[in-house]
Amino acid sequence: MPGIDRRSALLGTLALGIGGVAAGQTAPPAVPARQMPGPADPRETIDLWPGGAPGMPGAPPVETVDERSKDARFADRAVHGITRPRLVVFRPERPNGTAVLLFPGGGYRWVVVDKEGYEMGRWLAARGYTAFVLFYRLPGEGWAAGPDVALADAQRAMRVVRSRAGDFGIRPDRVVAMGFSAGGHLCGDLATRFDVPAYAAVDAADRLSARPDGAALLYAVQSMTLPVAHPGSRTQLLGAQASPALERAHSPARNVTVRTPPCFLLHAEDDASVPVENTLEMRAALRAAGVVAETHLFPEGGHGFGLRLAAGKPVAVWPELFRHWAEARGLA
Repeated sequence: MPGIDRRSALLGTLALGIGGVAAGQTAPPAVPARQMPGPADPRETIDLWPGGAPGMPGAPPVETVDERSKDARFADRAVHGITRPRLVVFRPERPNGTAVLLFPGGGYRWVVVDKEGYEMGRWLAARGYTAFVLFYRLPGEGWAAGPDVALADAQRAMRVVRSRAGDFGIRPDRVVAMGFSAGGHLCGDLATRFDVPAYAAVDAADRLSARPDGAALLYAVQSMTLPVAHPGSRTQLLGAQASPALERAHSPARNVTVRTPPCFLLHAEDDASVPVENTLEMRAALRAAGVVAETHLFPEGGHGFGLRLAAGKPVAVWPELFRHWAEARGLA
């Protein structure tokens, strides 16, 4: 893709498609637009924090998009410096009453919005689910909440979606969280620490529960203890010198309770980035607590396959496995 500044391309078409016209959305930095491959970006967004995100750093980061794709057929945008956390909405033609809140991965360095966000959002919407992709704040960018900053956005997002269930034709008791890689850590954190007061209430939506009705954890980081932990995610979240107590506090597999929602777990055993032991530890913790969990392990698939990179491999069946799980649990 000649002509792309992959290190500092500020929003480009992503900005024009998301923030340019959405109500309440701050206008992004203006840069020359370029034509992105594939379907147009959705234009409906929901800002999470009506008065601005809490705990802003003294030197606020600048929202930036790096286009990493080397394949002209696909976009692969990684966003960092997020100061306006928001949901990007994928509305189905015929809502089935279920919402799926998507947490893309990115090692807590950035949020990978195409491969683990928009592509899944389109797949879900085509099958009746109302999907919301979360642009969450990153813990290494100086926010006052530190390692709980992304959890604060996830809790707030669940409550905002429930508060607007009537607007989207969804049921407030059918809101599922789905996370990939480090986004899977955030999903697991939400599933196990949904009632931790990660922020001060700002409006009536915060009286609603942040507990997801189901959680799908896909090649997810679940441990913050080396060598099982993904080193990059651990450093970004907790710092290089995290104590064992801090590791335990932020390892979802250590925080499972009987109130953790039913979980769908998926991992490839040849994952060289996030060891499959993360999912095995989470499965063991769920079973010990009596929480229903469905687990799928594939011998091949690697890491970060999402939809696109799973094509042609046995692991490509995973979205249908998720859909059958959701239906069996009464979540679709």
